Parts: sequence; structure tokens; C-alpha cells
Amino acid sequence: MSLKRFLPDNFTCALVAVVAIASLFPASGQTAVAFGWITNLAIGLLFFLHGAKLSRQAIIAGAGHWRLHLLVFACTFILFPLLGLALKPLLSPMVGDELYLGMLYLCALPATVQSAIAFTSLARGNIPAAICSAAASSLFGIFLTPILVALLLNVHGEAGSTLDAIGKITLQLLVPFVAGQIARRWIGEWVGRNKNWLKFVDQSSILLVVYTAFSAAVIEGLWHQVPLQTLIGLVVACCILLALALLATHLLGKWLGFNIEDRITILFCGSKKSLATGVPMAQVLFASSTIGLLILPLMLFHQIQLMVCAVIAQRYAQRPEGINITATDQPTGSKG
Repeated sequence: MSLKRFLPDNFTCALVAVVAIASLFPASGQTAVAFGWITNLAIGLLFFLHGAKLSRQAIIAGAGHWRLHLLVFACTFILFPLLGLALKPLLSPMVGDELYLGMLYLCALPATVQSAIAFTSLARGNIPAAICSAAASSLFGIFLTPILVALLLNVHGEAGSTLDAIGKITLQLLVPFVAGQIARRWIGEWVGRNKNWLKFVDQSSILLVVYTAFSAAVIEGLWHQVPLQTLIGLVVACCILLALALLATHLLGKWLGFNIEDRITILFCGSKKSLATGVPMAQVLFASSTIGLLILPLMLFHQIQLMVCAVIAQRYAQRPEGINITATDQPTGSKG
């Protein structure tokens, strides 16, 4: 297995660079206000393009596989929150109560869209079902994530108005998404032709949110609250959470009798969490001074899941055509 697969991608390097810039040169005062407005506009554009890129034909093609979709939704919105609560006695001492709120927020998020579909495609899984499941997860997450955040973070007395949060997210994320779907008939082909450079619009939106969030957090003393030992503990906590999610989705798909293509889709759609959705949602759900701590677990989990899933997808891709994987060949135990 090539060492390159374990190295961070360009976008992850950009995230690290933005965090460093925000730590050294945080936006404050009127500059922070201006960045806030620009960030909100960028988030709207991000979800407008998501709506314009999503093919209705692809959704219809995969929509009929309801057993698979129910299992993916259950893993995303039930299994992950239960893991977050169950692991608290073990992981909270490693990262502290405030960062563990970020772990719980991570557990409440929908699945990724692009990377889940990309890994499913690489591993020769059920691509139409992956498109439908990942897209629906992202869409339903607009309503389910605020409810889960209220339930999970209420354990620590941190939840606000759920209905207000849903209203804000609907206005900032869902309305642009629906507008993009409506505009797809006119701009869909143009978006398809230019998807290679339009991805930089997605990435720039996330980088803006990260810079704004970490600027506010740095001014509030973020790095005095997160020493190196705690950061290492957070990496370990994210690895444990991901390993359990991968193992659970793999075993559930097998026990419920899904074929290998469906099990691949369940594995990659049910075990991943969306940075592209989670960062903008945090901007809406939480006070700006707390966002840095809350999205730090998500940023680490995002990179870890990409590296691990790249290895797993490559292993699945190497299987012979028409040959199933035996019970002893569990992807979560792969060394290379």
C-alpha cells in the first residue's frame, strides 16, 4: 500500500493553514463582522451549488432500496449518537468536557455526500443507492441534526431553541439548496461541465467558516484550553469512534443479508460524517466564540475517515469480479 494514501490531501493542508493563520492573525472588530457576512453568503452559494449538482434521476434510481437507506439512516442518526453517549465515560477524560461536546455534535451530523459516493465508486459498490442515501442523509440532517444536538447537548445543559435552529438552518441551507434544484434545468449542464473548478467554491466556503470560527475561538483563548496532550487524546478518541462505526456498519450489513455491493454502500455512507454540512451548521447553531472547540473534533475525524476509508476502498476494489468477500476478510481489520 502506497504511503501517499496515508498523507493528508491538499484541502486538509489548506484547513491546517487556515487554522494557523486564524491563530496568528484572528479577525476581530469590524473585520470579523465583514467576514461573518461574506461567510454567510458563501454558505448560501455552497448549498445552492449542491442543489444544482444533484441529479434527480440518480436519486430516483437509488430511492427504491429502502432497506439499505433505513440502515444507513439508523447508523447515521441513531448508532452514532448512542456511541457518543456510551463512550463518554471512556473518552471524556481524554479530551475534556468541552471538546467532548464537539464529539457529540460530530455524532449528530449527517453523512458525507461526495466522499461517500467516491469511495463507493472506487470500491465497486452500489453507486445509485449511495447517491440517494448520502444526498437524503444530508437533506434530512437539516432537520434531524438540530433535534439531536438538543437531545445530546442537553445532557450538558447546552441546547438552545430547536425550532429556532431548524428555522435558521432551513433559511440558510435548505432554501439555497432548493433554489439550486429549481435552477438545475437551466444551469445543470454548465455545473456538470465545470465541476472540477466549482469544487473550489465548496472548499473556499468551508475555509471561510473555519477561519471565522477559529478567529473568534482564538480571541476567546482556544489554544490555552487545548494543550498538546488533549489534542493527542482527541485524535485517539476520533479513531476509536470511527473504528466502532466501521465495524458496526460492516457487521450489520453482513448480518442483514445484503450483497457485497450494498454492504460497501452501507459501510461508506453509514460510517462517515460531513465536514461540508457540519461546519456551516455549527455557524448557525452555536455562538461564534464556541464554534472553534466544537468543530475541532469534526475536522480531525474528517481527515482520519478519509485516510482509513481510502485504504478500505482500495482493498475492496482489488477483489476479483463476481467474487464475494468471506466472513474472515473484514475490512476493518485490514493492514494494507
